[in-house]
Amino acid sequence: MVDCHILLLTFPSQGAINPSIQFAKNLIRMGVKVTIITSLSAHRRITKTNSTIPKGLSLSAFSDGYDDGISLDDNHDHFRSELRIRGSKAMAELIKASEEEGYPITCLVYNMNQPWAAEVALAHHIPSAVLWVQPATVFDIYYYYFNGYGDAIRKNGNDPSSTIQLPGLPLLASRDLPSFLVPPHSDKFSWAVPEFKEQLDLLSAETNPKILVNTFNAIELEALRATEKHNLIPIGPLIIPSDASFRGDLFQQSHGYVEWLNSKPKSSVVYVAFGSIVMFSKQQMEEIARGLLESHRPFMWVVREKGNGEREEDKLSCLEELRQEGLIVPWCSQSEVLSHPSLGCFFTHCGWNSSLESLVSGVPMVGFPHFTDQMTIAKLIEDVWKMGVRVVPNEEGILEREEIRRCIEMVMGGGERGREMRGNAKKWKEKAREAMKDGGSLDMNLKAFVDGLGDGHQ
Repeated sequence: MVDCHILLLTFPSQGAINPSIQFAKNLIRMGVKVTIITSLSAHRRITKTNSTIPKGLSLSAFSDGYDDGISLDDNHDHFRSELRIRGSKAMAELIKASEEEGYPITCLVYNMNQPWAAEVALAHHIPSAVLWVQPATVFDIYYYYFNGYGDAIRKNGNDPSSTIQLPGLPLLASRDLPSFLVPPHSDKFSWAVPEFKEQLDLLSAETNPKILVNTFNAIELEALRATEKHNLIPIGPLIIPSDASFRGDLFQQSHGYVEWLNSKPKSSVVYVAFGSIVMFSKQQMEEIARGLLESHRPFMWVVREKGNGEREEDKLSCLEELRQEGLIVPWCSQSEVLSHPSLGCFFTHCGWNSSLESLVSGVPMVGFPHFTDQMTIAKLIEDVWKMGVRVVPNEEGILEREEIRRCIEMVMGGGERGREMRGNAKKWKEKAREAMKDGGSLDMNLKAFVDGLGDGHQ
């Protein structure tokens, strides 16, 4: 094992923070010194949810001008411009300071779509690598978009009835494509496609680009090999372990959910959580509530409090019924909940962290994707891994109660499809834990990456 100090630039979103922390912890266990540099908003999240920062991990923060975090409604062009300018300056200063203190940075690892970070590393003669925190399948779709399939993907995105076959990937419909490539998101987030192009062009210009992917061979073997140009290295699943002794994090007060889960029969509970970004209309909240009640199964629903202290569930017409049939909490330790024996189904937005946690816990899913890679992940859950089902909203984009009830019943009921999904969920759980165990593919690939840093070239 080479003596090295890795600088890890973490993008300030929950989808990037969680795997970055787990990536750092795995490196530290191997004896590597790690410094995470990120914006103030992300730094606050890390220190709030990781009360015990492991020895060997240093944190450095800079202001990107959005110290309270970035929302979907903010000006993303301005945000990304500020992140680039301020982040480049902060990184250069940290690299210089580390060298003066006798702990020089030997490698930069940065989350995807921050190619400016690689430019800073190059200017300081430091090798760099990308930590891709979405599925390998999604990387491949973006790669092909800029390498011969752009017109076909754009045409597919504008025609809901068409499909496209990309090398090494499952047959994709427009609803399966990352939302940045499909209207209306492709119009609203116009910065996204040029930024992915800049990232991929940079990697293509490198002799031996290192792309570390938060996935594992068993679930994405073909996708990991789909692009001849790039060697995608699986170093996942990078998730918060459910074993508290291994995790080392001090979680917030449980809001009584552990005791509530303990009181429920095995595989009976529907766990409902849609991540930290999605905000629903009152109508959609009402439909979700009614759908859960009509499923006649115990449920635990995470409904986040708004910044002003408002509770979204207070506006629901059936609040008393909900409290009788299930449990509503503002926060929980998701890995702890998913690994609980009472869990039977996860009603999810299909974020990659959440989906991997469900895979590792062997819990089948009902997918309700909204944004970016969630659309592709829902496709993988339903048609490739066959451990869940994807809901179909109505023509107005509202997911109706009948559809929610139908999908929950399909996953948790006694039919053949449900038995198949539950069986596959168990199979993927075993494969995921194999990758995560000591000496598994996560360990081996990460050690090979660190050892390769001593070769003196990229």
